[in-house]
Amino acid sequence: MTLVNPTTIPVASADDCPDVEIIFARGTNEPPGLGRVGDAFVDSLRQQTGGMNIDTYGVNYAASKLQLHGGDGADDTVNRVKQTVAKCPNTKIVLGGYSQGASVMDIVAGVPIGGINWGSSISPDLASHVAAVATFGDVADRAGGSLPTASALLGSKAIDLCNPEDPICHAGPGNEWSGHTEGYVPVYTTQAAAFVASKLLAGAGQQVPGFGPQMPAYAPQSPAYAPQLPGTLAPGSGPSVHGSAPAPQPSLVTAVH
Repeated sequence: MTLVNPTTIPVASADDCPDVEIIFARGTNEPPGLGRVGDAFVDSLRQQTGGMNIDTYGVNYAASKLQLHGGDGADDTVNRVKQTVAKCPNTKIVLGGYSQGASVMDIVAGVPIGGINWGSSISPDLASHVAAVATFGDVADRAGGSLPTASALLGSKAIDLCNPEDPICHAGPGNEWSGHTEGYVPVYTTQAAAFVASKLLAGAGQQVPGFGPQMPAYAPQSPAYAPQLPGTLAPGSGPSVHGSAPAPQPSLVTAVH
């Protein structure tokens, strides 16, 4: 009599799993992939994480000018998180998005713009596998609050960056369309990468300069940023930074929530 072992579902070994997977939603009309901002963010993060094995995934959705498919992007993001957690439960997940892609991440985080609730939001058990979130040029900044301040699930792990010349996320004088299309690489992508690196390296005995654990909400230790004020970031506690510049000049920061 031949004994047959029951069929088992293959589980990826540690060698098959990256340390980090970045799931990034590109902006409007960008070709499939991470997009220009996403690529720059990933490149900077790799430089700041000391040899971590980082994989990437470009959210699969139609990033069209009509912006009717954000829900599809949110569904794809949540499904990708589920797949990664099932295959590689120890992999740290980073979510990110630029422009329309930032709106996708708002839906994932449970804070869709204007209360329009299409697409999937992430469940608490899956959210526990998300180490950090970074959004750029998010219209939610002009429509009721950014992800770091509005999302109870992911806000404490999130950074939102808005160029003060970007009319998509900033209301006021001095806006130029180029502030949205050209205004995030490399200054803001490098800043976001430093924030995310601080989350990924937490507990590993490593520290990103300017993001030490002694600072609440990992506020950068730079004269260009006002300190985070206790109690101002409910329900999340991540920084929402509006404005930055290559040189640390306090006058160029419009607000830090």
